[in-house]
Amino acid sequence: MATSVVMPALEMAQETGKIVSWLKKEGETVTKGEVLLEIETDKAVVEVEATADGVLAGVKSHEGDVVPVGVTIAWLVAPGEEPPQEAPSAAPAARATSPTTTSSVSTPRGSPKAAAAETSGASPQSSPKARRLAKEKGVDISKLRGTGPDGTITSEDVLKAAEAPPPTGLSAVARLMAERTAQSWTQVPHFFLVRELDATALIKLREEIGTKTASHTDLLVAVTAKVLAKHPKMNASWDSGNVRLNPSINISVAMAVQDGVVGAVIPNADKTDIAKIAVQRRELTERARSGRLKPADVAGGTFTITNLGMYNIDAFSAIIAPPQAAILAVGRIADRVVAVNGQPAVRPMMTLTLSSDHRVVDGAQAAVFLNELAEAIRAPGEWVR
Repeated sequence: MATSVVMPALEMAQETGKIVSWLKKEGETVTKGEVLLEIETDKAVVEVEATADGVLAGVKSHEGDVVPVGVTIAWLVAPGEEPPQEAPSAAPAARATSPTTTSSVSTPRGSPKAAAAETSGASPQSSPKARRLAKEKGVDISKLRGTGPDGTITSEDVLKAAEAPPPTGLSAVARLMAERTAQSWTQVPHFFLVRELDATALIKLREEIGTKTASHTDLLVAVTAKVLAKHPKMNASWDSGNVRLNPSINISVAMAVQDGVVGAVIPNADKTDIAKIAVQRRELTERARSGRLKPADVAGGTFTITNLGMYNIDAFSAIIAPPQAAILAVGRIADRVVAVNGQPAVRPMMTLTLSSDHRVVDGAQAAVFLNELAEAIRAPGEWVR
């Protein structure tokens, strides 16, 4: 019996996914659990595994296609079996292509020639010498911005383009990160709260548990999840003009990969003991660095923790990953001179910066949460065992 391969829903509010590459060819035999293809979501490029044994057949969508969630993109069939026929309405949504370049690129907007070119779709105006040079130099004249009268492309424009270094191409992860962070920064009303705290107890607890067993990040995941359970608005999501309270506390841990950052999720972190959190975080880190993240690894995050302490960063502000309402940025633990009982003393201090979505929480709600979190980290043994 044929098994459909569908575009999976990997995260909240996801409507489409983009196919990055097929790792199996049509006609190849596939075993359940083998990686079939890579798809791009709002958070990462992930691998999609086969859900059954069979032969890959009836591939409907290809690299670059943007496909609605739930739509069949291929079939796994028995040897000699034909894939089922579907109605045309089940076809992929659209193929992602580069924008078509028109004269508006090279001709100033508002000029008569610009308006005429945009209406007719004509190529940019250029001098005969410019066209000849472009052909000799291998320059795509349609992508140039003219500096001559009315935006005409001159020979100098072509020579300048020929001498310019080629643009650096972005990987799928880097491009996705650039798009999503820009979208979040311009559309989400961020505000930031900062809290400095003594990390002595956090260090001591890690030593008691075993430095090879759990990291500071693991302890922060466990403590934060427990505190979030008391502050559901901080674990909420902005959803089409409404605030949605999430039933689970799924901590997304920001992880550096080649050309970018991904958020790998530890589900139900408030109900998971520290040993299991540490194991899950290590496994996710290994898969992220090797480019082998699974769809479930990046799905369903409700709150993000990003730690740059290992890079000797004292403090920083992070950009929220929609539809989440907040992200916690963690700086390094470093000895500083602070006042203790009115006297100077050296203590291992750390700085937390909380970025929040003002549509979901206000300053007072976020401040109460951050203060309680700071107090919990100052006595983590009461929260984590």
